[in-house]
Amino acid sequence: MNKVVTLTKVRNPPNPPLKKGRVRGDLKSAFVQKLLPLLRKHWPHPKCEVNHENPLQLMVGVILSAQSTDKTVNELTPALFKKYPTAKAFAEADPLELEKMIYRAGFFRTKARSVMAACRMLVDKFGGVMPKTMEELLELPGIGRKSANVILGASYGIASGIVVDTHMIRLSNRFQLSRLDDPVKIEQELCKVVPKKDWVFFSQSMVLHGRYICQAKNPRCWECHLIKICPYTDKVLSPRVDEKAPPRETITGIPIRVRE
Repeated sequence: MNKVVTLTKVRNPPNPPLKKGRVRGDLKSAFVQKLLPLLRKHWPHPKCEVNHENPLQLMVGVILSAQSTDKTVNELTPALFKKYPTAKAFAEADPLELEKMIYRAGFFRTKARSVMAACRMLVDKFGGVMPKTMEELLELPGIGRKSANVILGASYGIASGIVVDTHMIRLSNRFQLSRLDDPVKIEQELCKVVPKKDWVFFSQSMVLHGRYICQAKNPRCWECHLIKICPYTDKVLSPRVDEKAPPRETITGIPIRVRE
């Protein structure tokens, strides 16, 4: 009786499954590499919209801008900085006088306390000089991580992180760079895919883009250089018939460059 031999087909071992996180991260990085030069078409020289001449003025302006607008803050600060030119002057201010000067910014009592307390610490601990590290800035009353990133980036050109405000949160979601709503976690995700050398530019240009082009209710997609790569599904491709002519420069005088 012949012996039956069963042949077993030898298969190569399957390739290990790709890690979804890594693939997703690579896709985000590739998108950012396309995004950055298009942002530069809109904003070749972005800057912080809180008017300031030194780091102290920026710190005060950033504290005042919470739950307010940069436009309102910029209207208040010229007289404020004339009356209080140094950290020592703010630290020794009459609280009632300071509150009166910043009343229009809202939450004026809380903000006055934060400004005075931060300036007292600047004087007592840092010799009246604004620190240049995230850790030291976070010690100042009224200064959180977003504000510290603004100060370090705009005043010193230091890439300590990425500024995550309401505009950055919205654009990160529309560009599918993050689905989170926690600013700290969003910053962590963005820092993984945006080159560190571009953190300051990315922060400032994305905020401007969200404020003037990729707006919350009526994004001006027809004016946006990013339209061909943008994954946002609810694009607006033309202005409303009754729409008024939009501003062609930012509140600090930067031209708003648009796609023709």
